[in-house]
Amino acid sequence: MRALVSRALVYGRMIKFSHSVFALPFALASALIAAGGRVPWRELPWIVVAMVGARSAAMGFNRLADHAVDARNPRTAGRELPRGLLSRAEVWLFVLLSAAALVVAAAMLNPLCLALSPVALAVVLGYSYAKRFTSLSHLILGLGLSIAPVGAWLAVRGRFAVPPIVLGLAVLLWVAGFDTIYACQDVEFDRREGLFSLPARLGTARALAIARVLHVLAVLLLASLAVLVPLHPVYLAGVAAVGALLAYEHSLVSARDLSRVDAAFFTVNGWISVGYFAFTLLALRLA
Repeated sequence: MRALVSRALVYGRMIKFSHSVFALPFALASALIAAGGRVPWRELPWIVVAMVGARSAAMGFNRLADHAVDARNPRTAGRELPRGLLSRAEVWLFVLLSAAALVVAAAMLNPLCLALSPVALAVVLGYSYAKRFTSLSHLILGLGLSIAPVGAWLAVRGRFAVPPIVLGLAVLLWVAGFDTIYACQDVEFDRREGLFSLPARLGTARALAIARVLHVLAVLLLASLAVLVPLHPVYLAGVAAVGALLAYEHSLVSARDLSRVDAAFFTVNGWISVGYFAFTLLALRLA
């Protein structure tokens, strides 16, 4: 049992399972809004399985795609594949099983979710090669995570609508912004390797300025959701809290000092997603 737990922890570290907190709360918030404030008990477990499956497949595939690159980057050389803690065959099996979990969960939800599951997989897996071709790879990562609130809405309602698209766009811009900040750590390495990112193309200072603009737009989109959905005014207090946390996130980093990028990326963004869900839940209960 100890060996199994240890092995599971290796896989968990490979895909950074704890970072599931970034997109999952937005998916749950979307599902609650779609259900009119009630808990969609029938769909909820399958939404979670689909989310975990999609993200696990995406992260595992990313590690496979970046295996050689990670080995050459001092910041990532300690990851599980470069260190030999996992074999490529093991990771491929993990990716296939995770992708299968997404498809099965989608099938258990409704026909539209099942039909769109290959599209979702194409987006979240395709991101891993985006930085070989475009400096807008941060937006593609954001697109991958923006599927979460849209997919959760489709799981409950079975049809598209404006609110989840607005929420998805907000998530897209939020993720693209914080991924741009995170990429500032690898500017010189990316340039040497011929990899694309906004910091590598524009420099750290300009990239951080773009990240700020993306985050301002994300907050405005979150606020606009209150016009589309009957939510208690406490929702706007939650959006204001998100804005304050994003401002704090940007205060932690500068073009001259990136030493606190991890705190900005991991801790603050985790509080943003969880806090947004908590305020949305409260707003639905009070509406």
